[in-house]
Amino acid sequence: MTSSTLRKAMMAFYTALFFLYLFGPPIFMSVTAFNTSSYPQAIPFEGFTTEWFGKLVQDRQMMEGLLNSIIIGVGVTALSVPVGLAAAILMNQIYHRARGLFYLITISPMLTPGVIIGISTVIFWKDMMGLTAVTKALFYKGIILTIFGQASFVSAYCLLIIMARLARFDRSQEEAALDLGASYPQVFWHVLLPFLKPALVSAGVIAFLSSFENFNTTTFSILADKTLVTVLAGQVRQGTTPALSALAVIIISLSLVGAIIYEFMKRREEAAAEQMKENARLAERGELAVA
Repeated sequence: MTSSTLRKAMMAFYTALFFLYLFGPPIFMSVTAFNTSSYPQAIPFEGFTTEWFGKLVQDRQMMEGLLNSIIIGVGVTALSVPVGLAAAILMNQIYHRARGLFYLITISPMLTPGVIIGISTVIFWKDMMGLTAVTKALFYKGIILTIFGQASFVSAYCLLIIMARLARFDRSQEEAALDLGASYPQVFWHVLLPFLKPALVSAGVIAFLSSFENFNTTTFSILADKTLVTVLAGQVRQGTTPALSALAVIIISLSLVGAIIYEFMKRREEAAAEQMKENARLAERGELAVA
């Protein structure tokens, strides 16, 4: 056996080991969702069934937690993306010597333990704001507090994503639009936002997923309400069932479908952009030929 053959064999072995480590647990969990055994197990496979999906839908606490998680995720996304966008634009505009301090302040929530964020959110809205009956009815709710608590650090993720895109923006486009008579709001809506669209979409997806799976902050800020992760944590302590595996199959399937749709749309946009460039080249050649 030559050294090249041995190297290829070792690379194939480590690659297979890596993918087994990465996809092994989800695959085994998916198998347990279709096993008739009342305890989650893939081996031995006693028989095929889909009853666990029906029991999952019938679980009232699980469905309530799922609905709350979706509501919180949408709220966190709606709050975090604009805050991250504003912070990224401000970061790009302020004096360069102040950027380090501003950057440290904006990303500090990412470095703060979620437990502290959750507890401080509840204390702030309960004591520091001096809640009256009206403000308490508006703000002192588990879902509202969780949105505020999660958005305080999720917006920092959005900031980093948008900053990475904004660093490649050509400021001369703004100057050209202003020279042609456009106002600053028009430049923002018609020049900057279209350029940042991929980053905004990515930031929105990351914000929703970060909110959906968050546990530490949610545990303390959700109060008497429940989210999917808190319900799962409580049920796992009492003993897991294949219904949880059925939930995992649904989440994995939705993630795969979303990834496929995103990749399809991305390639379609790239193909359209490439076609526009090709049309521009052909038009330029035609003009040069006429000249």
